[in-house]
Amino acid sequence: MSDHTEVFNDLLRLAVESGASDVVIKSDKPGYVRLSGRLKPVDMDPISAEEVAAFVHEFVPEVFRPNWETVGQVDFAYAADEIGRFRVNAFHQRGTPSIVFRHIKSRAPSFEELGLQADPLLKLAQAKDGILLICGATGSGKSSTMAAMLNWINRNLDRHIVTLEDPIEFTFQDDKSVFQQREIGLDVPSFELAIKAVLRQNPDIILIGEMRDRETFETAISAAETGHLVLSTMHAATVAQSLTRLFEFFPPEQMAQARRQIAGTLRGFICQKLIPALEGGGRVPANEILNADATVKNLILEGHNEKVQGLLESGIDSTSFSFNRDLLRLVQGGLVSKADALRFSPNPQALEMNLKGIFFKT
Repeated sequence: MSDHTEVFNDLLRLAVESGASDVVIKSDKPGYVRLSGRLKPVDMDPISAEEVAAFVHEFVPEVFRPNWETVGQVDFAYAADEIGRFRVNAFHQRGTPSIVFRHIKSRAPSFEELGLQADPLLKLAQAKDGILLICGATGSGKSSTMAAMLNWINRNLDRHIVTLEDPIEFTFQDDKSVFQQREIGLDVPSFELAIKAVLRQNPDIILIGEMRDRETFETAISAAETGHLVLSTMHAATVAQSLTRLFEFFPPEQMAQARRQIAGTLRGFICQKLIPALEGGGRVPANEILNADATVKNLILEGHNEKVQGLLESGIDSTSFSFNRDLLRLVQGGLVSKADALRFSPNPQALEMNLKGIFFKT
């Protein structure tokens, strides 16, 4: 093992043993780790630009090397023996290389391990078709939640599951289901080619790493309309924002078509934030979940997207609820503080009233 590799592995080992989610390396600076959402410096010697560049050159897969040399940034996976697997993004800033590592826990978690409410997720996981989107900011646990759903499906349902990922995060061992995990760049040259081929691979469930553009969404719609369940992630903070993002994939003159297709194929949204835990450190997931039932589909079809939030706040359906409903549950259960719940709430004034037992009809 080269000296520079040993420096990186020591830092990654410290991060894993500390429970850090990410490691940030900037040339000529010591490493930083993200613990419970907070970035902290590591007491170590600075890592030189030469060491950072040498690490990337040694471990970037050959097929991705042109990206690094011509584009100046690259994504790949790194596995260190007895330490773990990491998603790596290497890039240049001000002419020097930097790296961000995201720790990937290769074994897929369970709902219980993540602190998720199982019932609303199970209802969505058992759908036979449609588009199910897991939404949130970077680092909100979207991939872990999606992996927990697939883990439950694998243990309980006989499904053929094809995943398109960049790179592969969680790896699955076939149980009742059969997994085909395709890594962009290694197993297929491009995301576009993988998307075009996936419907010919006889899947029951398709996992698309990220709903990134109109072409991807149109493929998801085609898959959902022909009896497949499509799981994907999207960068959006709330159900309302997520719904708006979907309509942004369509030009203005196609809004009527968009309403029909989204109403016809949407299975639901799972939006997530991670809130500091009241005890023991770590973070607790808070969710806003929309189960797109007949009422929701009718609202979308009629262009009344703004009324969907009212359904979430009403609490009529136990499988659909707003962030404030879930934050209220977490505060009342002693899992998060009132101050943190208000800080992370999209509507803190309404949550303050909810905490006093006051709810407004919508």
